[in-house]
Amino acid sequence: MLPDDVLLKIFDFYVNEELCEDYKPVKERRMQEWITLVHVCRRWRNVVFYSPRRLNLRLVCTPKTPVRDTLDTWPPFPLIVRSGYWNDTSSVAPDNTIAALEHNDRVCQINLSYLSLTSTKLEIFTTSAAMQKPFLELTDLRLVTFRFGWEPILPDSFLGGTAPRLRLLDLHGVPFPGLPKLLLSATQLVHLSLSAVPFSGYIPPEVMATTLSTLTSLEKLCFHFLYLQPRHALQSRRPPPPPLPLTRSILPRLTKVIFKGASEYLEEILSRVDAPRLEELHITFFDQIISDSDLPQLFQFIGRRPTLRAPEKGYIAFTVYAIVVKFPSRTSDFDALIVEIPSTESEEWPLSSLAQLCTSSLPPVSTLEDLYIFEGRMDPPRWQNNVENTLWQEILHSFAAAKNLHLYKESVPRIAAVLQELVEGRATEVFPTLENIFLEGYQLSGPLHEGIEKFVAARRLTSHPVAVSHWDKDRESKQEEEKQWRIYGL
Repeated sequence: MLPDDVLLKIFDFYVNEELCEDYKPVKERRMQEWITLVHVCRRWRNVVFYSPRRLNLRLVCTPKTPVRDTLDTWPPFPLIVRSGYWNDTSSVAPDNTIAALEHNDRVCQINLSYLSLTSTKLEIFTTSAAMQKPFLELTDLRLVTFRFGWEPILPDSFLGGTAPRLRLLDLHGVPFPGLPKLLLSATQLVHLSLSAVPFSGYIPPEVMATTLSTLTSLEKLCFHFLYLQPRHALQSRRPPPPPLPLTRSILPRLTKVIFKGASEYLEEILSRVDAPRLEELHITFFDQIISDSDLPQLFQFIGRRPTLRAPEKGYIAFTVYAIVVKFPSRTSDFDALIVEIPSTESEEWPLSSLAQLCTSSLPPVSTLEDLYIFEGRMDPPRWQNNVENTLWQEILHSFAAAKNLHLYKESVPRIAAVLQELVEGRATEVFPTLENIFLEGYQLSGPLHEGIEKFVAARRLTSHPVAVSHWDKDRESKQEEEKQWRIYGL
């Protein structure tokens, strides 16, 4: 007895509900729930077929889909082509997938993701005649392989060199030297991710910067190189940037950048491109350079971003793989700036790089009021005994405005040893304005770490005493989550 418009609203909720956005197998089934609806009765079928745009009707084609029979059964809806991971078996021939790709005028999404044992299939698809034609309706393209050292290089003729409606492009371990040409046609691109880029996929930074300048709709950008530099560039470093600033192209919608590679590459791009609305910047450098003089473009770039240059909280996390420094945003629940310092065989180098980072202006840590120090429980750092506490003191000295120090349980002995050396008339040299030390797992009735106890006793003799309190990390995380719900009015 429901009218058609009410039925349509119910169908819309049923088909397009995004409860499992990140769980791809469930999301794939959701995309084809409209097929269940049209089999209920003729009226339901009519309601569904009369509103293909409202219900976002799509046909999902996997290696097991009998493509030719399926396409003859249904109206010419847009096609989503998926192959790999959960729906891929070694016994399935690529015929069905290639048959779907031959409908280049209908394919709107392509997701070809292969593990190392089956990555040869990716080359079969990407070099097939079907994928050398223009895909004028394509909006999403993901190509993933994990077999490094053997990468199927995409030919310049891939997608006919044009994809005018492309909004998402994600290449993982797939080199594409002809990418700049394709991007010149992708003026609606919103998300560009080039991860695990091998030597064969290297594109000079000046060429990439010129290409990026045309992507005025871009919102998210990811560069992740596998190696420091391509073989032909290993013998010499690029000259320093010119003293006078270059004219920069503006990316008006870019809000997030993730970069892992050589600092020179990022410097070259930042000298030519600017992003006034950037809110998130995640950086990992291979070449251990974290100073104002070596990275002038990066530090100037951060200085122009209010969301990046004035954080209130700072997190330092130590793991076996890296030291990660995070600065959350003041206005939202994401991290505005993340700098990762990869670990090497010499553990003293990451700590000295951390000291260099903290004394630089990336960002000005001297204004932070809350500092959190964390050591990984599952993958703790391999500290060397010859690392002097003076290096730690140099790091902590940078946080001159810190009022609250939060120490995760594993980091207490390390920091306590540093603070203990400051009890002989030097108690205010580090953390001169400190008011509270919060210790995870500490109970007021239990014993206090000797180093913390001596430091607190020394501070009582000054005009800046310090209190020690129990810190319930899980409770604080829950309170922060509830705060974000209130911000969004939920």
